[in-house]
Amino acid sequence: MSDPLVFDAVALGVLRRRTIAPFETGEQVGDPGFSLTVRAAEVVVALGDENSGVGSLGAVILGMVQPPLGSCRVFGVDLNTLPRRERLNYRRRIGYLPVGDGLLHNLTLRDNVRLPLRFGSELGAAEIEQRTDAVLDRLRLQRFGGLRPADANEEERRRAALGRALAFDPALLVLEEPFAGLTDQVSVELMAVARGDNGMVRGQRTVFISGQSLPSLLHPEVDRAIHVVRGQALENQE
Repeated sequence: MSDPLVFDAVALGVLRRRTIAPFETGEQVGDPGFSLTVRAAEVVVALGDENSGVGSLGAVILGMVQPPLGSCRVFGVDLNTLPRRERLNYRRRIGYLPVGDGLLHNLTLRDNVRLPLRFGSELGAAEIEQRTDAVLDRLRLQRFGGLRPADANEEERRRAALGRALAFDPALLVLEEPFAGLTDQVSVELMAVARGDNGMVRGQRTVFISGQSLPSLLHPEVDRAIHVVRGQALENQE
């Protein structure tokens, strides 16, 4: 079975975020690229500053941008090699929480969680509602599901965004800065939900986190911490 996530010499140094279009390419900086293998059921965090290239990793995984050098394979497949329809279908195996929360502000929190099930699955209405209820219950959001994002606090919005990412019960979960602005206690709770923990039993979902920092209480919950420096992955660096 293929590893859930493999970066092979991806040239992060030539990718820069833009305000409107997701990314643009810049000049090649000559580094060997970002290489990393995330194994099944691992929780791996990639940390780096805003100039490190860490902010590009989620888009590379999802095939939202094709790096000019290197490749990224999800369960053995480079999404950029797939036709658009197949790429969209394959993304259902990947739960994604973008930086911020990415919620649609004209929908309630419940509707945001339900959205991928309504438009990305063939489930019947009753099964969609049942699955949505289960996600909201797991995230302790049932009382707040009727709120729109503008009326919810940051923690409630982040819980809803995580719920939306978990709607398809994905094998791989990709989280960008998921704990920014949250307390350590809430961060630990959401990490358990992300992994799929069941009581005292650790879940088997593969989780890849990218960002600039990680709450101190979460360090024991992470299998590996990768530091991204000038587009390269360095392990065991403080």
